[in-house]
Order: sequence, then C-alpha cells, then structure tokens
Amino acid sequence: MRTKSFTYKKSGVDIDRANAFIETIKPYARATARPEVLAGIGGFGALCRLPDKKYKEPILVSSTDGVGTKLVLGKKTGRYEGLGVDLVAMNVNDILTLGAEPLFFLDYFAVGKLSPGMMRAILSGVARGCKEAGCALIGGETAEMPGLYARGDFDLAGFCVGVVDREKIIDGKNARAGHAIIGIASSGIHSNGFSFVRKVLKSAFIRSHADEILKPTKIYVKPILSLIQKEPVFSMAHITGGGFFDNIPRVLPKGCGARIHTGSWPVPRVFRWIGEAGRASLTEMYRTFNMGIGMALVTPKERALKVISRLGKFKERAWVIGEVVKEEGVVIQ
Repeated sequence: MRTKSFTYKKSGVDIDRANAFIETIKPYARATARPEVLAGIGGFGALCRLPDKKYKEPILVSSTDGVGTKLVLGKKTGRYEGLGVDLVAMNVNDILTLGAEPLFFLDYFAVGKLSPGMMRAILSGVARGCKEAGCALIGGETAEMPGLYARGDFDLAGFCVGVVDREKIIDGKNARAGHAIIGIASSGIHSNGFSFVRKVLKSAFIRSHADEILKPTKIYVKPILSLIQKEPVFSMAHITGGGFFDNIPRVLPKGCGARIHTGSWPVPRVFRWIGEAGRASLTEMYRTFNMGIGMALVTPKERALKVISRLGKFKERAWVIGEVVKEEGVVIQ
C-alpha cells in the first residue's frame, strides 16, 4: 500500500512563504542603508566596515534586548508597527549611554505561523526605528516554530552594534557629588512594566487608551549625540526595567548615589492610571516604571540649563530632576 509522502510544509513550516516574505522586507532594509554597509539581508552574514576617518580609536559597543510582554497588548489591539520601533529603541538607547553611535541592527522574529501582514507591520516599525536612530537594518532571522509558539503568538529580539572613540566613552567615572541629574522626557511607558500593566488595567480600558499605553519607546540617539559634542555629560542611564532604583546607580562611581526630586517634572497621566488601579506605592512605581523620564544624564550643575536648552532645540523636554550625592543608592523625595 502506497502512503502519502510527508513534507516540511505539512509539519507547519512553509519555507516558500518565508522566502517570499524576506523579499518583501528588503526595501525596508535598503531605506536604512549607511555607506559602511557592504552586504546586508540575503546572505549567511552581513558586512559592515567602520566609519572612515571619523574615529581615532574606535571601540565597538553592542546590546541585545526585546520588547517584553508589551507584545501581548500589541497582539490584542492589533497595533504592531510601534513594537518594531520599541525593539530598536531598547537597543540603541542602551548603547547610547556609553556615547556610542549605532551602526547596524539585526532582528530575530519567532512565530507560530507566518502572518505576512502582521510581520510586515512590525518590520516596517523596525526600519522606521533604524532610520530615526541613523543605523542600518543589516540582517535578521525569521523562525516559524509551530509547537513552540501557538498560531498568532510571536516573540521579538534585537541586536545592535555601535561605535565610540575610546577617549569619548561615557563611563561615569567623572561623576561627582553635587553634579546635576537631568531627566529627558519619555514618550510614555516605553517597553517595560507591561506584566504589571496587564494585571492592573482592564482590557477594555487598555483598548480605549491604546494610543497612550502603547506609544512607542522614544529614540534619543540624534539629540544626545549632538549634545555630547558640545556639553560635558559624565553619566547616562536609560530608565528601563528596574526604574530609577536599578538604572541610575549602574552609571555612578562607587560611593555615589542619587537624590531625585518628585514634582520637578510632569508625570504623564498613564502612570497615575496604573498606580491607582494597582494601589501601588511610590517606591514600587519608581522601581518599575520610568515615570515620564526616559534618560537621565549627569552634568556639572553650572551647565545644567545649557544642556536643557540644547536638548530643547531638538524638541526634547528636559528638567533638573535631582543631584548626585555621596551616599550609594537612590532616594526619591
């Protein structure tokens, strides 16, 4: 008795559809090209040279990150493009804290079943984020994995490489007690704390306020790279998971901490919604969320207003939100 032959497609993996999808996203990648890119999407590896004559002693800086459970709300509301921006932002903002210019970005996209429309929306967001950050979308991986992911489920991860001159690395070693801490406005929740958000906010409320709750993470690359060419910035913290308490101490020298003054900037109402719905303490909110501050910079107190003014030229809102102190840890008062 002759039995029917089995195929990879019958097991749930459609190679032809995956290849067709890759062809559709190549224009997105081309739109982000930098002159340093020699070969991008399509091969087994991508090629990129260092910028010519721009760096005396170039040091590569790398980061990898994801979007977290914000993906769940993106799926529920059908808002996908912003998730691609989030993916880029979480990586480029991290390497930016060292003073690095992002060169190229790669994504990893895992799905239970290929859904070209949804995937194109996300990757168009990745390309949008790369263009905003000035880095090339140089490659990636799309993995269809039925059995590991259910139909409609997906996950995203990103990887970024940037470059900074060794003598211009921002490593926090020159931060001192008495220096001012400048906070730059976030666009909202950004991409952390969404397990908390999903637990305390009702689905109907999230859908009706999705524009605020799912607003993409702000990308700070161009204004901050311009700023550090003109003004002294000794430390820089990306306020992500762990909020103020975990992120600011990471960029301060031993023996130093931070005093943060609540009320020195306007906290977006989305955080009030979350705090009231979850009956969360002030400490819990500042340990989980950015509370309206996406990046924190340390600069001499006498340069603080100049820093804020320069950021304003890029339409970035910023405030003096505290100061470096001689005691380790973070005090919110």
